[in-house]
Amino acid sequence: MSAALVVAPTRRHLVRADGSPFFWLGDTAWELFHLLDREEAEFYLRTRATQGFTVVQAVALAEFEGLTRPNPYGHLPLEGNDPTRPVEAYFQHVDWIVARANALGITVAFVPTWGDKWNKAWGIGPEIFTPQNAEVFGEWLGRRYRDADLVWILGGDREVKTDAHRAILRAMAAGLQRGDGGTHLMTLHPNGHHASSQYVHQEEWLDFNMIQSGHGEKDLANWAMLAHDASLQPAKPYMEAEPCYENHPVRHRPDQGWFEAWDVRKLCWWGLLAGGFGHTYGCHDIWGFHDPVRQRRFADPRTAWWEALHFPGANQMRHARRLLLSRPLLKLVPDQQLIAGDAGAGADHIQAARADDGSYAYLYSASGRPIAVAAERLAGATLRAAWLDPRSGFSTAIGELRRQGFPVFTPPTAGTGCDWVLVLDAVG
Repeated sequence: MSAALVVAPTRRHLVRADGSPFFWLGDTAWELFHLLDREEAEFYLRTRATQGFTVVQAVALAEFEGLTRPNPYGHLPLEGNDPTRPVEAYFQHVDWIVARANALGITVAFVPTWGDKWNKAWGIGPEIFTPQNAEVFGEWLGRRYRDADLVWILGGDREVKTDAHRAILRAMAAGLQRGDGGTHLMTLHPNGHHASSQYVHQEEWLDFNMIQSGHGEKDLANWAMLAHDASLQPAKPYMEAEPCYENHPVRHRPDQGWFEAWDVRKLCWWGLLAGGFGHTYGCHDIWGFHDPVRQRRFADPRTAWWEALHFPGANQMRHARRLLLSRPLLKLVPDQQLIAGDAGAGADHIQAARADDGSYAYLYSASGRPIAVAAERLAGATLRAAWLDPRSGFSTAIGELRRQGFPVFTPPTAGTGCDWVLVLDAVG
């Protein structure tokens, strides 16, 4: 097994057991275990590994027909929809996918069940979980994947509204921990426009928080949701786990337009510089693995999944990972006071973060607005400045300047799709 993931002493990041930083660059592949055969899964995983993704988020008991539609080999996950009677053949396929992901350097963010199986607020259901069978199912999963490189994600896009819901989650968490000996981190995937911290922040089983800014509007302020989680006690790491998906209809309505590469880049950079220890990208055609040949279709997809793998936004996520790992990641903290003046709203919002010792800083201008920097918040007598293009990953040097006053940096371009990252390093 790869070295287990643990929460860093900073309480802001995840690290491997040896202390090396872990950058969560996730992809939303909810139906991966359920719908892809091994050849397809291999192609998907190899492509994402090549693109720099480090995590895939996938569900054992999937949302759409997860209990009634067999996997490509003809197997359902449970006998008689009974969580205490998992089907060995179904989970052998899950085993294979988890092992292949791990072999390619990808951690699996493993969702035991979608939320409609314990809170059918909408969707197909049925509700099959009780605290008793949730604990049994959790322990069975925990034992089975004890040695895999994964994290557990409870919840599955639903509110935790009642004591009964909370009891089911607690029981499943207890079962998972008993089964795997507590070797894996655990979190909760909340419903849209909500955060896990709203429901379970004080639960001992919750190691880090997730938010879902969701698909309802463009330019949702995920940075504000994350700033809220940064203020909570006890301190726990946090991240954006489901932002708008590339090629997803805005407000779930095709007549309202579609989220594009610029939209997913904004949510990524805002989230990371607001203190997220990582970020999950999503594509509307990927999570349900839209296949026009097999007539496999969920909620207005437009592109076959194997083509959607190469959308611009997916290929641009790696630039954020590369930049943040180019400097000591565990020092990075959000700092809006770096911005001298108005940080802006909507697509004009500027987000900033710096090393806790002032040795470097990143400021993201989502629409190319000029950035005035409070230079005294950084270290050194001199600052070296450069522009990073989030579309290409190319960096253009600006030069060096004395660390004083409120220097203004104007991005090379401005307007729709013209986002830029100002990179500052303290020198001298």
